[in-house]
Amino acid sequence: MTIVWIALAGIILLLFMSGLYFTRTLIRPQTISSEESFRIESESGRLVEEQFNAAVKQDIHIASPFGYHLYGQYFPCDGAKQTIILAHGITYTLFGMVKFLDMFRQHGFNVLLIDHRHHGRSGGPNITYGFYEKHDLGAWFEWALEKLGPDGRVGTMGESMGAAIALQHAALEPRLAFVIADCPFSDLHRLLALRLRKDYRLPLFPFMPIASWITRLVSGMVIDAVSPVREARHIQAPLLLTHGLLDSYIPSTMSEEIYAAKTEGVRRLYLVPGARHVESYLINPDAYRQQVDAFFNELAG
Repeated sequence: MTIVWIALAGIILLLFMSGLYFTRTLIRPQTISSEESFRIESESGRLVEEQFNAAVKQDIHIASPFGYHLYGQYFPCDGAKQTIILAHGITYTLFGMVKFLDMFRQHGFNVLLIDHRHHGRSGGPNITYGFYEKHDLGAWFEWALEKLGPDGRVGTMGESMGAAIALQHAALEPRLAFVIADCPFSDLHRLLALRLRKDYRLPLFPFMPIASWITRLVSGMVIDAVSPVREARHIQAPLLLTHGLLDSYIPSTMSEEIYAAKTEGVRRLYLVPGARHVESYLINPDAYRQQVDAFFNELAG
């Protein structure tokens, strides 16, 4: 009998340690520094260092509603009364969104690039996939709106995790001018179940309940509460969704689900053949710009 109890205790300990490892990977993954992401974007040609350094910009520091500092870079456009906030993907920094800078400046936008909590030069103890970040984005929204004045317009765009954050924020903010979401996940629980199966060859049970419990204990995040598709029905702002059809990290069907869930107001869905995760713009910038142009024309018309 003693051997049975020892074996059972060993199994429980193994499950707990596995859940702890998955939780740490989930909320505190290894992130890429600002310096390294700048180098990557520069060497890839997505960021032209000379042009970027010469651009008029300001370092912005604001406080998160949760007490840590948030960092961003603001690129003003002369006379503009509209601003777009660009939100990067997981483990990266605001430099990953520089590739979109010219596209929006040509449309007459001030551009605000932000580092999410626990990324780049922002503070914060961990990552929560929008559970807390949507409120940080709300703080950035207030900053941008106050800078523009009462007749200003502020929209958001996010990529991957940043897209999911932008969608969750959009559900809370009726003043939002528009939201563009590039390859967002529709539901964190289902995405993690997919990644458990593909990356770790592990079943949903019992690892997901254990990881959910530890995650809530450590960070306060409720995994089941992070669901852009569930929030989509509350989004009043016009929405443009883009997704690569070859995305194996976040399936394009997740954008289709979000599109179907937003039943009121302007919505557009752009699915890109041949594009993998976060490649929709990179494989055909001209076609991507045309979709954004058409979206803005619909809003203006």
